[in-house]
Amino acid sequence: MKICRLNLKDFMLFEETEIDWSPNINVICGENSTGKTTLLKVMYSILKPVSTGYQMMDTKESAERLFVEKLQGVFRPAEKKIGRLVSRTRGSSRTDFSIVMEKNQKISIGFGNRQENHADVGIEGLPLNMKFDTIYIPTKEMISNTEHFAALYENYHIDFDEMYYDLSKLLDRPLSKGPNTQEQNEVLGSFEKIMKGQIIQKDRKFYLRVKGEGEFEMGLVSDGYRKLAMIIYMIRSGSLNKDTVLFWDEPETNMNPKMIRPIVQAMAALARMGVQIFVTTHDYFVQQEFNMLTAYPELNPDKLDIRFMSLYHDEESGRLKYEMKQTASELVHNAIMQEFDAMYEREQEVIYGI
Repeated sequence: MKICRLNLKDFMLFEETEIDWSPNINVICGENSTGKTTLLKVMYSILKPVSTGYQMMDTKESAERLFVEKLQGVFRPAEKKIGRLVSRTRGSSRTDFSIVMEKNQKISIGFGNRQENHADVGIEGLPLNMKFDTIYIPTKEMISNTEHFAALYENYHIDFDEMYYDLSKLLDRPLSKGPNTQEQNEVLGSFEKIMKGQIIQKDRKFYLRVKGEGEFEMGLVSDGYRKLAMIIYMIRSGSLNKDTVLFWDEPETNMNPKMIRPIVQAMAALARMGVQIFVTTHDYFVQQEFNMLTAYPELNPDKLDIRFMSLYHDEESGRLKYEMKQTASELVHNAIMQEFDAMYEREQEVIYGI
């Protein structure tokens, strides 16, 4: 199950936008407040209820409730009023947004700015027996905090978006029965080589087992290793498989730059396994590691389709726009490279007094 297209009309920052996505890897960049995370959240909010509860949508009312609750949990609008997600204009206004999948299946949602918990939902062409998973990895890692997080979220009002709760439940799953697929073993082998150990779970706590050195609690492991550990465990538990759509928000957060290349290699391995990936980034190293895969065919023998998207505010109209290219080098509006060039020029001024 792959997302082919996202349509947004008057949803938060987006006035009228239609985006065609890669079935493999999509790298989204842009300055702050240009809607990078919003894109991930809205697609996740549309797809997650279907991947986990489609068979429970036996009535129009049950389908509406599941989608509305997911939008409320992911975006957390004030007083849970989903109408606050509509672009701010005077008077009455409305948002309509949808995703189209690879066989022209479509999920659409719409509501007005005065709505609190009602939405118009349409689902077209989705078979009841479909199997796919949707995973969102937020900026904060969760594997070192899984033990009691789900219970706390269910019983108390804690200040976390619902993606953290969903991720904690995935990490709480036991290991799946039966052997891994060949693709899974290839990915796991490369990850565990990077980690120099194996991920194990005991009494709902995670450890990194390193041969000859013992077991290390996840709280004692670097943030980069924790993020890789989450990926490894979700593959082992069957949550992350060839039918998964993965959203990863700023993987570089709290990351040593030396870990960026292994993280990008990990995402490329997942894409080869069949996972569709959406990743946002502010980081030069993340963008350029992906760009090298597109610029040098010998680094991408499987010919993964990697697309680079840049979000920006148009100076003339003031509107939010985007461009999509096959390489990062082709992006005209590339905030990461623009700042890199600006820093180089500042250094030249210091050195040469230009």
